[in-house]
Amino acid sequence: MKSRASSSDNGGMHDHENFSLMLGGSLFQLLRRVHLSDDALRLVRRRILFISLVAWLPLLLLSAGERHLVPGSATMPFLLDAEVHVRLLVALPLLIGAEVLVHRRLGPVARLFLERHLIPDSGMARFDAALAAASRLCNAKSAEVLMLALVYLVGTQMIGRQYLALDMTTWYVNSSASGTPLSIAGVWYGYVSLAIFQFLMCRWYFRLFIWARFLWQISRIELRLMPTHPDRFAGVGFLSNTVYAFSLLAAAHGALLAGLMANRIFFLGAMLTDFKTQFAALVILLLCIFCGPLLVFAPQLARVKRTGSRDYDLLAERYVRSFDAKWLRGGASADDQLVGSLDVQSLADMDHSVAVVHGMRLLLITRDGIIWTIFAIAVPIAPLIPTVIPFSELLKTLRSLLF
Repeated sequence: MKSRASSSDNGGMHDHENFSLMLGGSLFQLLRRVHLSDDALRLVRRRILFISLVAWLPLLLLSAGERHLVPGSATMPFLLDAEVHVRLLVALPLLIGAEVLVHRRLGPVARLFLERHLIPDSGMARFDAALAAASRLCNAKSAEVLMLALVYLVGTQMIGRQYLALDMTTWYVNSSASGTPLSIAGVWYGYVSLAIFQFLMCRWYFRLFIWARFLWQISRIELRLMPTHPDRFAGVGFLSNTVYAFSLLAAAHGALLAGLMANRIFFLGAMLTDFKTQFAALVILLLCIFCGPLLVFAPQLARVKRTGSRDYDLLAERYVRSFDAKWLRGGASADDQLVGSLDVQSLADMDHSVAVVHGMRLLLITRDGIIWTIFAIAVPIAPLIPTVIPFSELLKTLRSLLF
């Protein structure tokens, strides 16, 4: 087996032992060279601190130099811009930390397919090809170059075209009749801070595409599924837990929405309840992104359940007829005793097996996974609840629920 270090030097994902969505790529190699990461994505605190400070600290200093830092210096001074602070000090660190969580939680997936003997010999070539294809995409330099170009051609222009800009003088845009020229802090925000953030977001969406493509390719293999497997997913139930790997990524999206909501509430008089549609849309979008790729296994699971139900129903039919003939129709000898007979235990085992097959689930999506994703999105928004419910009333409600 290759060592993790050598694997990451050559691409980050060459075999099932070193499967990772996050190892590899130009950014990963750059972070390793400047000692902000190692071969297993450790040094995450150092990475978060450095990138967040590069994105946020110059904005603080430049805003202070341009006298747009404190209340009274602009309609929306830097210190009161909740959206930029949440974006750069909450969402950005979450995006970076999410890489480690995904690396650790999804790393064993390829190995589990083999350890559970789900890949037949005839499908090993296609399985290896799927791993190799994912490795190539994770290490495609052209993809990250294209993302960077997209950020600077499209993403950074949003700041000057009323994206996130309120109808007022802000620390980064000076409203005027002739246009909205960026301040010096606004230039850094648009061409450095936002660029970093948008690049990381694009990189995440690309990795999610690689994950979805990998699962689709695996679903094209005729897996060795067992309809009586206790996980009720014919042996691939471990995939239903992969949604938890994206918890921090979901929280980062929730933080983005929370920052946008905060500025609209504090500066434009909006209400928290005005954003129900946006929250619902974000939940649906992320559930589709995180859970949708798992649906590719549904046709194969349905086929296995259909075949398993037929086969085990026939087996149960033969067994219960044999049991009936022996114990109810005089087939048992005089020395046979029903009490303590293994036939009764076998009948119960047969009943359980048939129940497992009939109770087999077709969608690798669990209620707990959905609830956890919604919870992760909602946590960053929770601090805005006092804008609707007074803090004292909120404490009384919590006390009544807990005591």
